Amino acid sequence: MDIVNELKNFPLLKKLSDSDLEALSTYVKEEKFNTGDDIIKEGDIGDTLYLLISGSVDVIKTTIYDDEFVCASLNSDMHCLFGEMAVIDDDKRSATIKAKTECITLSLNKEGFNDFCNKHPHAGIELLKLMNTNIVRNLRTENDNLKLVYQALIEEIENN
Repeated sequence: MDIVNELKNFPLLKKLSDSDLEALSTYVKEEKFNTGDDIIKEGDIGDTLYLLISGSVDVIKTTIYDDEFVCASLNSDMHCLFGEMAVIDDDKRSATIKAKTECITLSLNKEGFNDFCNKHPHAGIELLKLMNTNIVRNLRTENDNLKLVYQALIEEIENN
């Protein structure tokens, strides 16, 4: 696999130079997952982010009643990443990522992420900005979803 060319496909990495991508490629590792494998498990402590190179995954959340529901499906054509919060903080995983098909990812753990940022500070800052943009976009989407749920709850209460 030509890791640098794979990295170039990801919008998240669009502001990194070829030399920065070359350096980043030394920190990532290829991982393969079978259909049905949990790549990330909700509630676990993680330290790795994943870039989806091939395949598709479901993003699964668990309700307070331990019911699982798919809140998103992602595929490699989307050039997406997941688990990025784990390289920033030490909190529990917020969702399960389950392979719907056989998947290939590039993974980057917190130690490698920090080392890359320290050795390539300009690229590290750009990477953090782009990751934070992704996180903020997801947070805004969840806030919009919360408004919809709240409105539906109010309407249900008013109608009964």
